[in-house]
Amino acid sequence: MRRWLVTLLLLPAPLLAGPLPHFDVEASYEAPKKPGGDGAVAVRFFPRDPDLRLNETPAPRLTLDLLEPVLVDRQGPPPREVPDYDPQTAKYFDLAEPVRFPVALAEGAPKGRHDVQARVVYFYCSVREAWCRRGTTDVTFTVSVP
Repeated sequence: MRRWLVTLLLLPAPLLAGPLPHFDVEASYEAPKKPGGDGAVAVRFFPRDPDLRLNETPAPRLTLDLLEPVLVDRQGPPPREVPDYDPQTAKYFDLAEPVRFPVALAEGAPKGRHDVQARVVYFYCSVREAWCRRGTTDVTFTVSVP
């Protein structure tokens, strides 16, 4: 028992945390261009391996934390079925541009700066290794309510 505990304590922290994510994900709020219009949450995906691709289908989804309702989700409904996809024939996003999720300021949102938390769910593939996976990342971004 002691030998096992000593071995566990000597392992580097990243090994205890599990595998590293395949993507770094960052989010930012883009205010509406016109008062009362929709804004967006722009999410950027940075693959840790240049072979990784972000699937267009099924499309990434953003889920806002509802504890402090600063934003309202304006995304369409999710698809009822997830199609089969093949890493060799799937369509992928151009990662030079962010993926934008439409949102609006919530009615009665308090003025000022607010940190908003959300979860991004996405699917990605490795063309070289011929596999696809689901990814989930929590993000935080700042919203300024005028």
